[in-house]
Amino acid sequence: MRYSQFLLIPAVGFMSSQAVAQQSAGVTLDEITVTAARAQRSISDIPQTVQVIDQKEIDEQLKQSGSASALLAKLLPGFSVSNQTISGASESYRGRDLLVLMDGVPLTTPLRDVSRVLSLIDLNSVERIELVAGASSLYGAGATGGTVNFVTKKAQPGGPRVSVNTALRTFTADPGGSLAPELSASVSGKHTNGIDYVFVGSGRGAQKTYDGAGREQPSDAMLGQGGGDRLASGNFLGKIGYDFDGGKRIEASISQFYLDQTPKYLTDYSGAYAKPDFTKPYTGQSVLEDSRSFQLRYSDTDFVLGNLSVVGFYNDIKKRFNYSEFSYPYNSLVYYSGNPLSPTSPANQTTLYSERGGVNLTIDTPLDRIWNGAKVTWGTDVVHDKTWQTLTDGRDVFTPLTQVTTAGFALVQVPITDRLTARGGVRYEHFDLSVDDFLRPAAYAAISPVTRFVLPALNVIGGQYEYASPTYNLGATFKLNNKIDLFGGFSQGYALPDVGAYTRRAGLSSTAFACPVATPNCLPLARQTISFTSIAPEAQIVNNYEIGIRGGDGPYKGSITGFVSTSEKGVTFDPVTNLISQQKEMIYGVEYIGEMAINRSFTLGTTIGYKEGRYDTNKDGVLDSWLPNNRIGSPVRGLIFGDYRFDNGIKLRVEGEGYAARNRGINLTNTVYPIEGGFTMNAALSGPVYGGEAYAAVNNLFDAELQNPTATSVRNLPVYSWGRTVTVGYRKTF
Repeated sequence: MRYSQFLLIPAVGFMSSQAVAQQSAGVTLDEITVTAARAQRSISDIPQTVQVIDQKEIDEQLKQSGSASALLAKLLPGFSVSNQTISGASESYRGRDLLVLMDGVPLTTPLRDVSRVLSLIDLNSVERIELVAGASSLYGAGATGGTVNFVTKKAQPGGPRVSVNTALRTFTADPGGSLAPELSASVSGKHTNGIDYVFVGSGRGAQKTYDGAGREQPSDAMLGQGGGDRLASGNFLGKIGYDFDGGKRIEASISQFYLDQTPKYLTDYSGAYAKPDFTKPYTGQSVLEDSRSFQLRYSDTDFVLGNLSVVGFYNDIKKRFNYSEFSYPYNSLVYYSGNPLSPTSPANQTTLYSERGGVNLTIDTPLDRIWNGAKVTWGTDVVHDKTWQTLTDGRDVFTPLTQVTTAGFALVQVPITDRLTARGGVRYEHFDLSVDDFLRPAAYAAISPVTRFVLPALNVIGGQYEYASPTYNLGATFKLNNKIDLFGGFSQGYALPDVGAYTRRAGLSSTAFACPVATPNCLPLARQTISFTSIAPEAQIVNNYEIGIRGGDGPYKGSITGFVSTSEKGVTFDPVTNLISQQKEMIYGVEYIGEMAINRSFTLGTTIGYKEGRYDTNKDGVLDSWLPNNRIGSPVRGLIFGDYRFDNGIKLRVEGEGYAARNRGINLTNTVYPIEGGFTMNAALSGPVYGGEAYAAVNNLFDAELQNPTATSVRNLPVYSWGRTVTVGYRKTF
């Protein structure tokens, strides 16, 4: 991110090494569209941590990695370490869910949280990334930890503008066998007749991946989630807009996400860490993503009630996951083939389908007649979701779900004085959930190396269900002077439970529905059916409390924020028992960002975050245990960097990334799954060449052998991070 807008201070302290004289001048907080408000607001008016990463910093991080999760992990102190795969499993923000938007439209599948979103986003098509920390419900359910909005590129006035970015990445452990090419091209323009357009196409490939010890990594280290090797992916963004007279605009866009991973070997989970099983060729179908999102938006800045925005959207999602075989203890439950000697069904691979469409209406109305400078942002959302998941032979693995969501909201901002601004609002959301009947397929499971059993097919009876609740937010900002703000407030977020996960696990890991392997159909008629009513999870409301200070003086800019996040009905998945539970929980932490421009050429900066969490394991109201690693993978993590720009335009960036170990008892018996800490270095060098920019980067400079805390947290099985990678590339705009 660059400092031209001074948007770093809420929590991202990344500014360019431009003139110190410019930094010492009067500071203003530009008005930008931030996800906290669904309207244009100055950062200084937002009583929450807001981080904005602009295109220059996105381009800087693209030199080192094309991964959106890797970028967020570096620049956002509250985000977990990237797990370096196509999955987002155990990646979280402040120990909770991060709602991912593209141009204000969610890309998630709320009825079945399958954690493959960030890996789909092409950073070459992104102009700006906005994050609002803390619970929020302004864009609907799912933002219990924060909301991140990837704002795609906009056309600049003038004729066709073409940009090309190409890169080649490889692991030094096997340069020939790990080559990963990338290519992105975009064309955009804006004519004087009001028509504008942006088209971005990108593709990348990957071969083998290696850890710091030079060992080839598995294609499915986290059990069904997919990996980072042997894949090909492609993205396309197309936008066409037209500006009418009087501040009116209409815009249509399409985003296509495609990914195909073809593993060569199954994964061995039985050893000290996840690794390829070179004796077992992969026999399943490829891991696939074939999804697209359509948007049609209309805006009117001269609407009779203020600023109007209407967005219609439709997401068509298809996600296929890895095939995996029975392997105690980490893959101790599979769909049953009927043969105890080879218990894994050949169809033990699932595909998720989701169709999601809706309309979002937002009106930003000035209230100057009531209070000078006051505004109210209000509107409504209507969303229809349909989600189902099947085995490769077509059998449903959870009950097909259909949901209609209707919501209304209002958010008022009032400048109490020249220095004090207050904001408060309410959102009411109503969910109509339709749960179909389905037959959960038979499963094979083990609870010890010798104790194995069959879970016969089970009839799950659905029905009609409703969730409804208001959520509130209230906060204020206070200007100590024209350079420093205090902010703080309370906000709530509403999260639907992963209903699909509950119905998929209906009767699993339960002795009441188990049979001996020798008599796999032992259940009496009364225990061959279960009602969704008896297993239906409750919705989760998260309360977020936050206080901080942000600002700067001369060459120094920074912020420090403290937060507490609580909920009475948390959602915790136990990978050992394969069960999901709901109970009281609390997460707390501190985040610091600072940056110092030493001179016109040299800038130093750091981000560091601390978070921890506890929960009530036996539901007696006492927070008696630490949250599992898949919620808090590493309590402390941070980045320190230095940028140096030479007079000839060459730029050198050096980074150090570190994270702390975690050894916490996650239940009343004090079960501990140790997570190792680690530290690594990265470096990037770039400079002008033939009117463009050539660059080279090295990640994990010293080829350190490190466990990945986020990937390890998924199943409490050690997974190693990538070893040294080298990238060379060139970008140019014509």
